[in-house]
Amino acid sequence: MDAKIASPVVDCLQYANWSADVFAQMRAGGVHGVHATIAYHENFRETVANIIAWNRHFERHSDLIFPGRAGSDIERAMREGRTAIFFGLQNPSPIEDDIGLIEVCHALGVRFMQLSYNNQSLLATGCYEGEDPGITRFGRQAIAEMNRVGMVVDMSHSAERSTLEAIELSARPIAITHANPHWWHPALRNKSDTVLKALTRSGGMLGLSLYPHHMKGGSNCTLQSFCAMVAETASRYGVAHLGIGSDLCQDQPDSVVAWMRNGRWSKVTDYGEGSASAAGFPRQPSWFTSNADLGNLRDGLCKVGFSNEEVSDIMGGNWLRFYTQSFGPM
Repeated sequence: MDAKIASPVVDCLQYANWSADVFAQMRAGGVHGVHATIAYHENFRETVANIIAWNRHFERHSDLIFPGRAGSDIERAMREGRTAIFFGLQNPSPIEDDIGLIEVCHALGVRFMQLSYNNQSLLATGCYEGEDPGITRFGRQAIAEMNRVGMVVDMSHSAERSTLEAIELSARPIAITHANPHWWHPALRNKSDTVLKALTRSGGMLGLSLYPHHMKGGSNCTLQSFCAMVAETASRYGVAHLGIGSDLCQDQPDSVVAWMRNGRWSKVTDYGEGSASAAGFPRQPSWFTSNADLGNLRDGLCKVGFSNEEVSDIMGGNWLRFYTQSFGPM
């Protein structure tokens, strides 16, 4: 059987403007699993409303997508020619100040939760803060509860000390679902060698990001440059700990950036990564504009020297293993 069919393709972070077109592109790209952001700064009830909207997508587009709950759902997607959608939170806002909502969110299908999104949260510090006091008292308890129910600790937007402490405190491997090495491109959101060593030595996963602000050369980053970075990352930390977390924000209006970056805490526009003159979403590189383009990444990884088996692991096999080990109760 062709390797493109026999092995899974998983993208461990997207926040597209979900539509029939996007779901069809997932199928065109042979994508079997997508970790979809369902909340940034929403409270619990608002997050439930977002899940209701997703239930409508599942009902209307059942030929293309279905809700993912376990690693076996990726294998089901491979058999059925559909895409399993796994829910994730980019901020702990949906659990408010109630640890019991972690289990409730898990029961509703949430499988990832970031402990912070750029700013200080009740659990941890975001990467834009000037000081990082680390994981809070609530954060320690939340990590233990996430471990218990099978919700992955995600530190993609968190600061250095908080991330290192989360790796140490978590009884289960954590994930950085969408970021790149800081040594390749020094964006605030990219992760240091210290963090990546700690992450991978503990069995954690890094989802390599295709978002232009995270890539050397930005929107003009070439496929060869990105894949050469993947090769160097694999040589430093091991192929088994790498996957894709594209951070694809396809078809989102630029106004969404203000919600992502500002939430409810700011009355002025906080541009975050990039500059005031580029406050909207950056242009995607020509070789990755939608899910249908993921085959380009497979080809690029082959050209920089990865074996077919290694390419299959990076494209989804490693995430399948991680999902299978992480989503059930401890």
